[in-house]
Amino acid sequence: MTIYIKSMSLARTSSLHVEGPPHVPSVTSSCVHGTSSTSLVYSTIGQCLQAAARRWPDREAVVFPQEGVRKTFAQFQEDVDKTAAGLFALGLNRGDRLGVWGPNTYEWILYQYATAKAGIIMVSVNPAYQLNELEYTMRKVKCNAVVCPTRFKTQEFCQMLREICPEINTAASGRIQSSRLPDLRMVIVTDSRQPGMLHVEDVLQAGESSHHKQLQDLQSKLSFDDPINIQFTSGTTGSPKGATLSHHNIINNGEPLFLSPSVRLCLPVPLYHCFGSVLGGMCLATHGITLVFPSAGFNSRANLQAIQDERCNFLYGTPTMFIDMLSQPDLQQFDLSSVEAGIMAGSPCPPEIMRKLKVDLNIQEMTVAYGTTETSPVTFLGFPSDREELKINTIGCIMDHTEAKVVDPSTEEMVPLGESGELLIRGYCVMLGYWDDLKKTSEVISPSRWYKTGDIASLNSLGYCRIEGRIKDLIIRGGENIYPAEIEQFLHTHPKVQDAQVIGVKDERLGEQVCACIKLKDGQTSSVEEIRDFCKGQIAHFKIPHYVMFVNSFPLTVSGKVRSFQSSFQNVEMLALTFR
Repeated sequence: MTIYIKSMSLARTSSLHVEGPPHVPSVTSSCVHGTSSTSLVYSTIGQCLQAAARRWPDREAVVFPQEGVRKTFAQFQEDVDKTAAGLFALGLNRGDRLGVWGPNTYEWILYQYATAKAGIIMVSVNPAYQLNELEYTMRKVKCNAVVCPTRFKTQEFCQMLREICPEINTAASGRIQSSRLPDLRMVIVTDSRQPGMLHVEDVLQAGESSHHKQLQDLQSKLSFDDPINIQFTSGTTGSPKGATLSHHNIINNGEPLFLSPSVRLCLPVPLYHCFGSVLGGMCLATHGITLVFPSAGFNSRANLQAIQDERCNFLYGTPTMFIDMLSQPDLQQFDLSSVEAGIMAGSPCPPEIMRKLKVDLNIQEMTVAYGTTETSPVTFLGFPSDREELKINTIGCIMDHTEAKVVDPSTEEMVPLGESGELLIRGYCVMLGYWDDLKKTSEVISPSRWYKTGDIASLNSLGYCRIEGRIKDLIIRGGENIYPAEIEQFLHTHPKVQDAQVIGVKDERLGEQVCACIKLKDGQTSSVEEIRDFCKGQIAHFKIPHYVMFVNSFPLTVSGKVRSFQSSFQNVEMLALTFR
C-alpha cells in the first residue's frame, strides 16, 4: 500500500528540530542517494524501549483518555515484560505469529511491544476484515494466537472467530484445536471474558519467574534483522500480501523525524496501518515521546478534545481526517494553541487544504514526505525551509541511507533527469519480502534489491521528487496520459468543493473518459456545467471531466483513506452504484 505524507513542522520549536537541506551538487541523472553522518541503529525494539524507560521512567508514555489509561515509561515497560512472559507461559515461542485485530486500544500497542520483546511476529490485522479476509490472513501466516475485543461498532470480533472456529465453544482456554485454522491455539480478548478464550489479564498474570528469566535470556539472542511485523497490503489486485518487516526496518525509519521527548503526539490514525504503528508507535521508544490516542476509532471531535485537554503539540492524520476536523462547525471553540506540527499521510493532499491547516489548526509550516508499507514506510522527506513551490509540488528529498531511481517501467532503464517513470527504492527500509510468497516478492523486488513502488515520479536537479500518479491509476484518453491527482488538486481550488476524486470510465472511441466525483461543502449546490466551465482555460481540454458526479461521501478504507479503484469503470452507471 502506498502512502503519501505531508509533514507540517516548526523547525524553531522545542518539540521538533529539522535542519535545512544539505548543500549537494546538482543531480545529473534520475538516481539519488541519501548520505548521512549518522549511523543506522542496530538494536531491537525491546532494547530501544528498555533504554527509553531507563532514561525517562516517570514520563508519560501512552495516554488513552476515553479508556482512562495513563502509563509512564516505567509502567509501560513493566506491562510489556509481564505480557511477554505471560505469552511464554501460555505456550507461545519465538517465531510464532500473533495477530492483533481491533481498533486503537491500549492492548494494541502493548502487544506490539510485548511480541517484539518475546521475538513473536505480530500480524497487523485490518479491523474491517470480514470472515473470508480474516480466514485467508490467518491461514496465510499460520497465526498461533489472536488478540481482539469482543466487538467494536458493527464488528463482532469474537462471534466471527467462533463462526470460523466453532471448536472455541467447547475448548479449554488457550487450547483451541480448529479444523479450518489448525495453527490457532488461543484467542485473547481485551474487554470481556468469553467461553473458550483467554482474557488479557490472564496473560499478565501467567508469567512466573522462570518465564521472566526466559525473556531476559532471549534478549541477547534476538537479532535486529529478525522479522517482527507482518503488515498486509491492499488486496484490490488479488489476495492481500503480507509485507514482512524487521526490527531494523521500522526502528530506523522514524529516526529522521527528529522528534524531541517534549512531543505529545495526538495519534488518531489506526495502529494496524504502518503510519500509525511505525511513524507513531515506534517513536515512543526511539524518541521518548508521549502518544495520546483520542479514541478507538477516528472521531474528529474526540481528536480536537484530546488536543485541547492533553495539550498535544504534534498531530497525525489522513487528508480525510483533517478535512473532517476542519469541517467541524464549532472548530473555533477548541483551544488548539498547543499544536506546533503534524504529519498527514495516506494519500496526496491538495494545497488548499494544507493552507487551511495553517490558519484553522495552528500549523504554521510544513514539510513533505512519501513512503510505502513495503519500505517501512518513509523514503522521501522535505524540510521546513523549503520554498512553497517545493512543499506543494514535491515529496522532498531522499531519506538518509536510502537510494532511489526513476526508470522506464517497460525497459527498466533509467530515464533522463526530469522525465517521468516508475520510482524504485533500495536500502535498509525495503521489507524482507511478502510472507510465504516468493513469486509476489520477486515481482516487486529485483535481484539487486530495488523495490518497485508502482508510482510514476520524476526527479529535478536538486534531487526533489514529484509523484505524478500510480501506474495502475493512470487514465489514458485518446493516447493522452492523465494523472487523476493533478485534476483533483485543481478541483479543490473551487470554492464550493470540499473533496474530489477523479476516476477513469471506459469509452469506446477514446478508450477512457475522465469522471470527477465531487463532494460539495455543506449548504452548497453546483452543476455539471459550473464545474466544467471552472476548468475551461485552466487545465488542458482533455483533462476536463467528461462526467461529473456529485456525491455525499466516498467509500473509505478503515485507515480513513478514500478507497482507490484499480481500473476504470465500464460505464458511469456502474460508477454511480459505488457511491450509493
